[in-house]
Amino acid sequence: MSTMASQGEIVVGLDIGTTKVCAVVGEIAEDGITILGVGSVPCRGLRKGIVSNIDWTVRSIKDAIEAAQTMAGVEIRTVYAGVAGSHIRSQSSDGVAAINGGEVTRADVERVLEGARAIPVDADRQILHVLPREYIVDIQDGIRDPIGMSGVRLGAKVNLVTAATSCVQNVIRCAERCGLVVADVVLEALASSEAILSDDEREIGAAVVDIGGGTTDIVLYVDGGIAHASVIPVGGNNITNDIAAGLRTPMAEADRLKRLYGCALGRMVADDEEIEVPGVGGQKPRRTPRRVLSDIIEPRVEEIFAVVRKRIEDTGMLEQLSAGVVLTGGAVLLEGTTELAEEVLGMPVRIGFPTGVRGITQLVHGPQYAAGVGLVKYGAQAIADAHARAAAPAQSMMRMTAAAAKKGVVEEEPALVSPKSQSKFWEWLKAAF
Repeated sequence: MSTMASQGEIVVGLDIGTTKVCAVVGEIAEDGITILGVGSVPCRGLRKGIVSNIDWTVRSIKDAIEAAQTMAGVEIRTVYAGVAGSHIRSQSSDGVAAINGGEVTRADVERVLEGARAIPVDADRQILHVLPREYIVDIQDGIRDPIGMSGVRLGAKVNLVTAATSCVQNVIRCAERCGLVVADVVLEALASSEAILSDDEREIGAAVVDIGGGTTDIVLYVDGGIAHASVIPVGGNNITNDIAAGLRTPMAEADRLKRLYGCALGRMVADDEEIEVPGVGGQKPRRTPRRVLSDIIEPRVEEIFAVVRKRIEDTGMLEQLSAGVVLTGGAVLLEGTTELAEEVLGMPVRIGFPTGVRGITQLVHGPQYAAGVGLVKYGAQAIADAHARAAAPAQSMMRMTAAAAKKGVVEEEPALVSPKSQSKFWEWLKAAF
């Protein structure tokens, strides 16, 4: 993934979530990405993935960045920021371009992708990603990487991810108020997929379901490419609200009970288990069966997975997800979540942990860090692509020179007057004078 020119560069992923802000620092090395530091702090400045209080969000970003800087021993200036929320939309598009020189180059690919994104978009929306599903060279389809192939026409089928411009700008503004430069804004579900999915799962079809505090993000992979992306405005905070109302306990205590004793499948809880529930307004704590807590959690989690299944069915791709579903995000740590998901979705389900990185991986070994690690991997790939584009003109010139040499063409500066013509000129001059 990384090139020699990009080795040693620092990449920072900034996951701005509804419940926490997480900064992950990585270094591009020869053997991949090395995690140098992590900073994670609570956040109250977002609601359902959208910035609702800039000051609170800025404070959380500063704290997370300072913690990551201290651990990594580097100064952070540029970040790749994640974005989520119900404003995210996905749609298909096609592009076609002529192939210059009979061989597909990186410039041809960029032109066809630029053509695919040339579609009408509302004034208050912007295109976040152009995600190619397949390329078509003349009549041959199903091509993943067309560079170097021969042909006269290049086509592309892509998936466009759009977002509300104001929501994206608020994320950028929060980072800039912390003295940071945002290199790119990335869909968080796409970043999570980069961290947890294997190539085999992408190939045979898989769904990534990222259940965060305020949103549930869905990304569908079919035939190795992204076929659909959407966001459901429901997440772990809804479960916490239900617990606080059902058990009559403060929100902070409801969240603690959810993390320590919560179970998404009631039949996994023994009848004699009890928990202590703190009271509100100075009331004494009381003992409550743990089954009561699971009876509050299970309907909400079941509802989330029912909506996920409905979204997948609406795309018509349910039968193409042979690898099943990969769950990620902090809310999937609830006991019994995988078992309930398999019952509702009717397909294999596993919890995804970040992979493909080195260094202090024990600090990011959890589904709640998938987006942060994925943003680092996305940034490393973006840097590698930038170096490849910079090297493309030189490589193209080398190919042209090699082709000319193969044909026996030797470029020499032509003589203005040949020696034979010069001798004839002097003979004529002597005869004339």
